[in-house]
Amino acid sequence: MDLELRQLRCLVAIVDAGTFTDAAIELGVSQAAVSRTLASLERALGVRLLNRTSRSLTPTTAGVQVLARARHLLDEADDLVREATTGHTRLRIGHPWSAMGRHTAEFQRRWAAGHPDIELLLIRTNSATGGLAEGLCDLAVLRTPMPPGRYSGAAVGREDRYCAMAADDPWARRRSVTLAEIATRVLVIDTRTGTTTTDLWPADARPEVERIHDIDDWLAAIATGRCVGVTPHGTVPQYRRDGIVYRRVRDAPQVPVRLVWRREDPHPATHAAVALLGELYRGSDRPHATHRGRGQR
Repeated sequence: MDLELRQLRCLVAIVDAGTFTDAAIELGVSQAAVSRTLASLERALGVRLLNRTSRSLTPTTAGVQVLARARHLLDEADDLVREATTGHTRLRIGHPWSAMGRHTAEFQRRWAAGHPDIELLLIRTNSATGGLAEGLCDLAVLRTPMPPGRYSGAAVGREDRYCAMAADDPWARRRSVTLAEIATRVLVIDTRTGTTTTDLWPADARPEVERIHDIDDWLAAIATGRCVGVTPHGTVPQYRRDGIVYRRVRDAPQVPVRLVWRREDPHPATHAAVALLGELYRGSDRPHATHRGRGQR
């Protein structure tokens, strides 16, 4: 059975217009062509789709179901055409966690001012490649190692690591913590897209680990107070939550931030995005801990 989009468009036009005559005008074809197209759709599906009298035209039970699916499929087809025809007038940047961190808003402002002809879309997706492998974006901001295979990338900056904890945690009164201290706690790790592994600690002095698969689950676990998390600074401004504070891990290695793209099909604006984000990271001062209180050290 072969269905054609024109058949589905014809069905939708008939129902929306209310008559075959008006549907023909909307579609720019003859009334006879509308009748033939609807008949071919009904033959292909093996069901009657419309009840027709001299005064009314209503979908059958099967017609109601087919109509709903037809609208969805036509919307999907229109989106596909839009994506293909807009081409390089849109730049989609994916990220699994924190976009550009504290530079996100400034990047968006400067991009809009400097490239008004290229719409910028930020897309968060729970994917190790930030949506590149799934075809959801043109570039991805990654803080994990370069994905293997068909990708190229450029380092644009580095970020300190921070310890996320419950707001009533005793460490919340401090300015920073150490890796050795974190090793005494339960550490929650996002095994799919997170940047933290137990390799940060010696093999004989690693923390107990609780594993999750999404940043929302990560934040929820930390808010209970039963565990802490370690994350790049980019998470701090992007995920300010009631009940959670962040303190710098003063002896942890920094995390590289990269823009990554498909090697064989780079967006023409790739290098402009790399240059702008690199400029923002180079111009920023060293991050400081947030939510400081009395008795910090």
